[in-house]
Amino acid sequence: MALLINIQALTMSNSSASTSTAASSSGRNSSIRLTNCSLFSCEAKKVMPRILVIRNKLSSDSDSDSPMRNRSSKSRTSPKTQQEEASPSASSSDARNTATTTRKTKKQVVEDLERLFRLPSSPRHRRIDDDESDDGDSFIGGNSHGFSSYGRGYRRRPTIKVVYQGVRGSYCQEAAVKAFSSNISNVDLLSSCSTGMEDAFQALEDRSADRAIIPIENSLDGTIDRNLDLLLRHGQNVEILSELIIPVNHCLLAGNDQLINIRRIVSHPQALSHCKTKLLEYKSYLSSLGCDLEVIEVENAADAAKFISENGISDTAVIGSRVAAKEFGLQIVEENIQDTSNSGNFNRFLELGRKNINPCSTSSGIKNKKTTIAFALEKGVSDMHKALSIFERANINVTRVEHRPNRSNPVIVKKDNNRNQPPCCFDYVFILDLETEEERKLKVLLSELEKISGESVHVLGSNYTCRSIS
Repeated sequence: MALLINIQALTMSNSSASTSTAASSSGRNSSIRLTNCSLFSCEAKKVMPRILVIRNKLSSDSDSDSPMRNRSSKSRTSPKTQQEEASPSASSSDARNTATTTRKTKKQVVEDLERLFRLPSSPRHRRIDDDESDDGDSFIGGNSHGFSSYGRGYRRRPTIKVVYQGVRGSYCQEAAVKAFSSNISNVDLLSSCSTGMEDAFQALEDRSADRAIIPIENSLDGTIDRNLDLLLRHGQNVEILSELIIPVNHCLLAGNDQLINIRRIVSHPQALSHCKTKLLEYKSYLSSLGCDLEVIEVENAADAAKFISENGISDTAVIGSRVAAKEFGLQIVEENIQDTSNSGNFNRFLELGRKNINPCSTSSGIKNKKTTIAFALEKGVSDMHKALSIFERANINVTRVEHRPNRSNPVIVKKDNNRNQPPCCFDYVFILDLETEEERKLKVLLSELEKISGESVHVLGSNYTCRSIS
């Protein structure tokens, strides 16, 4: 039981009652002690009024049999009553009746508390022996406070360790916070993978992280090819668990919130290209005041925000994320400064995890599930129409088509001897996103695709959800 009851305090036999005259009051003899109450404080608050009622009931029962109470009441009893108490047989009978009543009371108390605190047999809990496995990849079921019931006690569910590409204050950190903070309480955002883009994938493979958030595409600037290559390289051990689409919110961050004090604005070239209209407005405004505004490109906007904050630079602003302002204590001079003509400016992120695990979904009940596959074609690009026709005939929507160099076989050598044609051509790996929830149907189609591919089709993510987060 998760609730440990002080049995010694509940036991009120005649022997203990006769030897504990001044050791404790009647209220203490019937007290109920909760251990590890911090583990289920919310549950305890709900049932404490009920426990107090039971406690008062026991207190009133024990008061009637308390040695101190009997001692003080002897002088007020009648002679007849004193004679009855003096009789050994009457005393023995009364003791047996009192013990029986006490035992029944204790049993009722225990049953009431067990019902109030929901025993491990409740649907909200699972015993460890009911799980198929207890490895690091299985997420342990439990209550809403992150605790699971195992036998006689409670223990906290394993923390989900999440890494994100980039440094603190990056848009990827912002995506990780939005993806997990509202749905899962036991999440630990690890130190960012700032030494290289591949660190996030390696953290999953060496089990130092359970989840990874990586950026994969911007709706204006296209795919991040490097992450697509890494996904293909680590596809044997890492898979896509969900997709996150988040609108871009470029913020002008500075040590103070007065635009008039700013003389230069720095940011990543991509962010600067998204905010051309606002930058022209800022230049025009400061020029009317007789001030110049310099726009400078930097490799990393989050690092620039950190540098401005740590060095107290008051005349320089950076275009970055809201989370960067929070991380480094900067003021948001203005937000959503991206061009209004780019109303379709979104970032797409992928949530990755190790293959063959039981994911703790952050998006239950969401439809429009997707599957991502990768394959090469035996005859090259000319057979691409055959591959797409397989899914068209099955009424499966193809939402995205990407291609990357086939590093295992980068060149296809032609066998014909026509000198007017080049002797070889480049080979590619094609990546398709498919909208389908019918896994059996998809398996049949993939086996058909393998016939024209000449090799196995790699599934990079199966039946995962696509979520849009504001």
